[in-house]
Amino acid sequence: MSSRFSPSPFRSGPSGWRHPDWSRTVYPPRSTAFHELEFLASFFDTVEIPASHQPLRPELSALWARKVSHNANFRFTVQAPVALTHERRLEPGLVEAFCDGLRPLAAASRLGCVVMQFPWAFRFTEENREYFIQLRRALHAYPLVAEMRHASWMRDEALGVFVDYHVGFVNVDQPQHMNAMPATSFLTAPVAYVRMHGRGEAGDWFQKPGSRDYLYSTAELAEWKQRLDRIRKLASETYVVFANHPGGKSVVNALQMKTLVEAVASEAPKEWRRNFARELRGYVEDVRQPSLLEVCGRAVA
Repeated sequence: MSSRFSPSPFRSGPSGWRHPDWSRTVYPPRSTAFHELEFLASFFDTVEIPASHQPLRPELSALWARKVSHNANFRFTVQAPVALTHERRLEPGLVEAFCDGLRPLAAASRLGCVVMQFPWAFRFTEENREYFIQLRRALHAYPLVAEMRHASWMRDEALGVFVDYHVGFVNVDQPQHMNAMPATSFLTAPVAYVRMHGRGEAGDWFQKPGSRDYLYSTAELAEWKQRLDRIRKLASETYVVFANHPGGKSVVNALQMKTLVEAVASEAPKEWRRNFARELRGYVEDVRQPSLLEVCGRAVA
């Protein structure tokens, strides 16, 4: 029997797009008509909207949907507000305001899923299990995935909660420390999701500004490509989001992963090729022979 399969739609992209240092590393000289999302949607099929302390405004999300309209495959993923995931303020007004901001994206068929990103302290306990279920019910109208940073959520009974309530498990690549979630390839719902935080010293990785200054090597990306191949066999769609944004590293790694997984040539703007000459060697504005495929093939072998 043939082992061939029709892979699910694959989307790779960065988390966020308004990082201060990107004006020098990611974006070209700007005109008054320039919009960051419109530019990124020419190279990626997804961008993650980061969590905020303020509700997502409907007029803004409607604008963002229009700015990516030239890419039919583009889908946003949206982090739930920290008030819901970190502060556990499951108040009707907060939920309603967040959902109001999602509706223009959903109406334009531009919403991939909502990401419930919980802190390391959110361990698998009965109390946290119940809150997880309550939040899932509050956001029942949208596809959901959840990022857990504590390894206790790898237990069978914890994964069972994901499956029972149709929540996708976010597989993370992060610095390793006590009880940190290791690299996994779980699929608990139709949507598969991977978040690449970077590696290095744990310390204040998730709090300290600039601590995500990490560039994945082609060998490390190839490592994850093998996991993605397994996940995509059963997923309806697959997202890989890079959060190592300092210096535009998330953009470069997201482009490399796209090339590697899809096994097709990817374009790279001259600014990216100038700032990351070694990583994007062989990429041109009209790419015909992406050298990354050969490099990663050797890394896996």
